[in-house]
Amino acid sequence: MVKHQAITPEPRPTVPEFSLRLSSTRRGARLARTLAVQQLTEWCGIPHDSDPARTVALVTAELASNAITHGHLAGRDFRLTLLLLPESLRIEVTDTRPERLPPANSPELPDAEAESGRGLILVEAYAVRWGCTVRDAYTKSVWAEVRL
Repeated sequence: MVKHQAITPEPRPTVPEFSLRLSSTRRGARLARTLAVQQLTEWCGIPHDSDPARTVALVTAELASNAITHGHLAGRDFRLTLLLLPESLRIEVTDTRPERLPPANSPELPDAEAESGRGLILVEAYAVRWGCTVRDAYTKSVWAEVRL
């Protein structure tokens, strides 16, 4: 079932938005996770130690980690964008490798001994929906919507 592959731009809703460029490093990925939870708390009053906040942290961490691992070009940052939708938080991570798209179908489980390869499986499990949008020849955004 293909439910997450989009190549055409989506219209941007007029909702509260937070957007910031971060370094394509592990430190940048950690900061993305922290900022996403902080912004969720400011917008919704949801405590940092609640299930929705932990879900936002996990999904943000996986998307940011994929951006720095698979979507990184030397000297280029990634962008974290958060959109507060009526019933969910949309987390977008934009990187500089539009030719490297996530799998078109549901991600497959890696070998039991593999040390990586489970990130998108977690995103699919925790997100209401997720996908990839290529807006131009230089960037792609992988996004996920987490129910609040």
